[in-house]
Amino acid sequence: MKLRSTALVNGFRQSAPYVNAHQNKTIVIMLGGEAIADSNFGNIVNDIALLNSLGLRLVLVYGARPQISQQLEKQGLETPYHNSVRVTDSASLEVVKQAAGQLQLDITARLSMSLNNTPMAGAQINVVSGNFVIAQPLGIDDGIDFCHSGRIRRIDIEGIHRQLDQRAIVLLGPVASSVTGECFNLTSEEIATQLAIRLNADKLIGFCSLQGVIGPNGNVLSELFPHQVEEILQQRELAGDTQSGTVRFLRGATAACRSGVPRSHLLSYKVDGSLIQELFSIEGIGTQIVTESAERIRQATIDDIGGILDLIRPLEEQGILVRRSREQLEQEIPRFTVIERDDRIIGCAAIYAYPESQSAEMACVAVHPEYRDSERGTRLLQYIKHQALQDGLETIFVLTTRSIHWFREHGFEEADVSALPDAKQQLYNLQRRSKVLTLDLNDHVMRLPAH
Repeated sequence: MKLRSTALVNGFRQSAPYVNAHQNKTIVIMLGGEAIADSNFGNIVNDIALLNSLGLRLVLVYGARPQISQQLEKQGLETPYHNSVRVTDSASLEVVKQAAGQLQLDITARLSMSLNNTPMAGAQINVVSGNFVIAQPLGIDDGIDFCHSGRIRRIDIEGIHRQLDQRAIVLLGPVASSVTGECFNLTSEEIATQLAIRLNADKLIGFCSLQGVIGPNGNVLSELFPHQVEEILQQRELAGDTQSGTVRFLRGATAACRSGVPRSHLLSYKVDGSLIQELFSIEGIGTQIVTESAERIRQATIDDIGGILDLIRPLEEQGILVRRSREQLEQEIPRFTVIERDDRIIGCAAIYAYPESQSAEMACVAVHPEYRDSERGTRLLQYIKHQALQDGLETIFVLTTRSIHWFREHGFEEADVSALPDAKQQLYNLQRRSKVLTLDLNDHVMRLPAH
């Protein structure tokens, strides 16, 4: 019992940075009909309620494609697709409204639960639906009349913000009204994407049956840029996959990222807690699509030698860094991580592993003076921590003469030279009298979101 209590306390303490980082952030969550129909949907609702209690501003957009298809089949109605959009005639529109209305009531009911001995106990969530989205008909394309299938004409962004300011969850479905008083069937992907863009959301989140986008080797691709997503979409379209939930979300996520939404996440609706794991852990669990920028962090290559030398030479001359020759740097370049901006190296750090002691040294940390006011040093530290965790190491240590407070602010603690691995102790320079600081990775698994 004591061990379990300790784990609970540690987990609760370590979650504090994430709570602070996510407060008042706007997140649009797209719930496809497949996710709603899955047996794990109740757990997803519980996690959504938890996010609401932590101060996140949530907009839920639900789809109903499988539910609509099932009802249409029962009634013997056929609705063809054109350009991946269902052609909705008058008869099928009634089915669409019925299925969408049923799901709205079901989702609202789940979010209204407050039974004791359940994760929803005491939640008291206000769920608001309404005519925030105004639709217009798609019209005729290639001679095909879409009838009551529509697209967005406008969104009442101010109205949605007012509800979010009151800590309500805004719930929107695939049926929207027009200025003429008609109803139109919209795709949930378009609604979610446009809401994320126009709300200036911090994240767009969607669900699929898998963990995310699966690469050729069978592993989840944890991060993709929009141009990489477009290549994947082209491959899938050539293979005949144009309507799967994954493809539909990826199209929307790419558009959202190109329009300024910093990150979009694709998770599995079958994995209990996938939403929490993605948002509240360093490595995440799914695929994130991130905005391409002129700045990126990556492993160094031999072509970066000149840029690294230009960056570290002034610090070596000041005695802040230990001098490295070009030859030594060439040999050690696989150990280096760099931040590149506009083809210029503006930051670097190296990691030297000591597997026998399950530790690693973070060394040669440098950021160009023009870029030190931001969080680039923190990004380098996060990257090094991620590498150490992947290698199964438990501790990171640094030797520093000038940056003691910066490392202490980031969780390092001062230690004696005897805390260093034996091989490093033998190389310790007594004249420099560098301070030794260590970071226990087991106590710092959860940090400010890397995604």
